[in-house]
Formats: sequence, C-alpha cells, structure tokens
Amino acid sequence: MSTRTKIRFIINPTSGTSSRVDVEARIQEHLDRRKYDHSVVFTERAGHAPELARAAAGEGVEIVVAVGGDGTMNEVARGLLHTETALAILPKGSGNGLARHLGIPMGLEGALRVINKGKTTTIDSGQINGHPFFTTAGIGFDAYISSVFAGNKKRGLQTYVELVMKEVRNYRHLPVIASINGNTLDTDCFVMAFANAAQYGNNAYIAPAADIRDGLLDVCLVRRLDLVKALNLSYCMLTKQLANADSAEYFKTERVTVEAEEEMMYHADGEYLGKASEFEVKMLPLSLKVLVP
Repeated sequence: MSTRTKIRFIINPTSGTSSRVDVEARIQEHLDRRKYDHSVVFTERAGHAPELARAAAGEGVEIVVAVGGDGTMNEVARGLLHTETALAILPKGSGNGLARHLGIPMGLEGALRVINKGKTTTIDSGQINGHPFFTTAGIGFDAYISSVFAGNKKRGLQTYVELVMKEVRNYRHLPVIASINGNTLDTDCFVMAFANAAQYGNNAYIAPAADIRDGLLDVCLVRRLDLVKALNLSYCMLTKQLANADSAEYFKTERVTVEAEEEMMYHADGEYLGKASEFEVKMLPLSLKVLVP
C-alpha cells in the first residue's frame, strides 16, 4: 500500500503561454514522485475547477494544485474551502496575486520546489455577496477596470496601468452608505477595495498592511479620483506604500455593508461579477489550507 501523498493538478489550458504538454512535462520532471502520487486533470469551461476541486477533496486527495491565473486559483480554492485538502499554486496568469503574497516563485520549477517541501498553513478568505475571494474584492472603478481588462488581449501590469490612466477621467463616483466597525459612512465612492491579501497582483499593493491570517479585511476607500490622485495612488501601489489621506482612506474590519443609490460593478480576485446596489463583505477566518515556502 502506497504511503505517498495524493496530489492532483488542475490545469487551465487557456492560462498563460506555456502549452499543456510543457506543464505536464515540468511536473513529471520536477515533482518529487517519491513523496507524491500525482494525477492531472484539465478544466473544460469556466466554473469547472470548483467541481474538480470538490471532487478531489471528496476522494481524499490531500493537495490540489491550481495551475493558472487568479481566476483559476479562485475557482480551485472555492472548491477547497473548509476542507482538509490544501491548495497549492503553479502560477501561470498575468497577476498571480495570492501566489505573490504568499511568496511562491513565479516560475514553474520554483513553485514545484515549494510543493515538494510540503509546508502547509491556513489562511483567511473573504466573501462579497456570497462569492468567495482570496486576495481582493471591490466595487466601483476597480471592478469596471476588471470588466474592461477581461476583454483585452494584452495582459500584465503595464496594460492594467494604461487602462486605469485611460478610463479614470470617464468614470464617475457614486454616493454610497457604508457600515464599517459600527460607524455609518455617508460618502462618495469612486472605488472601495476589500483586501484579504496585500495586492491585486503584479506587485500592485492596494493594502500594504493586509495580513492574510488576522481575520480582518483591509478596506481602501477612494471617494473621488482625478488624474493627479490617480498618479499618486498608482505610485504608492507600485512602491508598497499607503496613499496619502487626500487620495485614499483605510479601515480594518471583519465586515462591511454598502448601499448604493445606483447599481455598481463588483469583482472578486479580479473576476468581474456583475452589478448590485447592496453589498455584504465579510471574512471567513482561517478557512483555507495552503502550501507555502
């Protein structure tokens, strides 16, 4: 009877530029097969990865590896929430926010070395209107950019920044009523970001002080944003600094509710989810096991 740990790789064949054969070949070459009994499955459609992850957990697979970008990571992690099965990540996307926050190397060989060590910890996750997220969620401008970015053929940080600079002048703030730490905030809202991890991805830090294990959301509120403030906020994000008070406000809380006069766009882990006029955002403390360096 084998005493090797069961590990399953869930590969999104549309993520990144490496071919399916290349990823499988690197797994075969660099995975410690004395330690692991591995299997590989491929996603066939959006929403398939949570099904595959839940099935793996139900079969007693101890580690499930998301091979893809933040969208794939989110789907696999959703399928593993509140289970004993740990998430591992082979990053192949354009942002790779959770992998970067956890210190997982961006190269497949380096990420496989992390898996070979098999060090596990438990992290928080969040929910926005019932939809889980693991790095960030948000309403307003960042969700709008997510919707535009999703349809853009070019990926990466430069494309993201170019879109922000192009669209910032055309997007208008909206009035909202937010409840944070028992206080009611009647405010304008250009963007409200809810961070479990420190960054969106690509080392763009929306909440540099975020701790993925403290049970708290780091909320970044931008009331109004002009081009000057956008440049300041972008600079701070890229240099891992808190923006000045004129550009953004920060809060730590377990739960946020927001009511908007008009429907606003929202996202989870960079995936555009649609529009709503009411939002409930909350933490799920220590709800996901992950492999870390």
